Amino acid sequence: MVEKTKGRLGIGIIGCGNISMTYLRNAALFAGIELRACADIAADIAAFRAREYGIRTVSVDQLLADPEVDLVLNLTVPAVHFDVTMSALSAGKHVFTEKPLATSAAEGRTLVAEAKSRGLLLGSAPDTFLGAAGRRARRLMEEGSIGRPVSGTAFMMGRGMEHWHPNPQFYYQPGGGPIFDMGPYYLTMLVNLLGPVVRVMAMATKGQNERLITAEGPFKNTTFKVGTPTNVLSLLEFQSGATVNFGASWDVFRHSNHPIELHGTEGSLRLPDPDTFGGTVSLSERGAEWRDFESDDELYGKRNWPFAAPDRANYRMLGVADLARALEENRPPRASGELALHVLEIMEAILASGESGQSVGVRESLTPPPLLGEEEARSFLA
Repeated sequence: MVEKTKGRLGIGIIGCGNISMTYLRNAALFAGIELRACADIAADIAAFRAREYGIRTVSVDQLLADPEVDLVLNLTVPAVHFDVTMSALSAGKHVFTEKPLATSAAEGRTLVAEAKSRGLLLGSAPDTFLGAAGRRARRLMEEGSIGRPVSGTAFMMGRGMEHWHPNPQFYYQPGGGPIFDMGPYYLTMLVNLLGPVVRVMAMATKGQNERLITAEGPFKNTTFKVGTPTNVLSLLEFQSGATVNFGASWDVFRHSNHPIELHGTEGSLRLPDPDTFGGTVSLSERGAEWRDFESDDELYGKRNWPFAAPDRANYRMLGVADLARALEENRPPRASGELALHVLEIMEAILASGESGQSVGVRESLTPPPLLGEEEARSFLA
């Protein structure tokens, strides 16, 4: 396995767009990692980020060849996740990639196998399940607070991206849509709490065949064709026997569904938006009133983003810090390529079921990562 340089895991970022700001800013929170360099297809953007955070800007090829870069943080658009991750693994680098792991399960399997064959660690977003809300929910589940999980619901619903994103077309093509773009947050949390999924059934539609861009930018008031389902309702069967309704839609103006609710033989559990690290977890034991567990005073649960006026908890880079520790301890990272691959299999099965009208089995199984304990979570801090 590749050794870290200079006592810390040296990180090189490929892809310096909007999401990179969060990772770059949060890197300073964590021990064991150090930003070394960044690269982007747009050299001016990479140069801007490099100046902002005091790191070097290099070409992609230079970054992959740089002996000071131990891990490549792949923050490119989903369509090139596979190519960039494969190039980094081939160069002998550990990798942590933004979600999804790849745009097909076949590609995901190739990446997981490549990392394993080279003795490299492969991690993938989302790492939000390691935040305060996810840890609290996992502890409550392991303590048996709701008994044996029986059923649940999960809903990700909104109006899509074209109202705020200046170039939203790629969100609505194969490899995008609400399932591939937002599904990883919900499905990763569900798998973390309930274990692997074995079968899905789904119905998938498009609310509109064309979308109008209203966000400021070069494409304002232009339309584009939708190439993937934007409204998907699915039923997930878990290996444990639990079943969960999962709905993902970009055709909803307003709704009152809770992001995630789980119901068991002894009670019910509510979770906040799994795209954030914090929020309120609520427990009802045997029908009692909801008991709220707030995260504002918990580790990786405080509101810290946007920086000037924080309104949510965003600790992206936590999964990278856990990967750095995993490298020291010779164990798999919690936000692992295997976990991301299982989620990718689920998402692909949902879309396949929506197209065929038949139930689809999920090929890849896994053992959920171990709970991140509070003492270990605190030890990641610089």
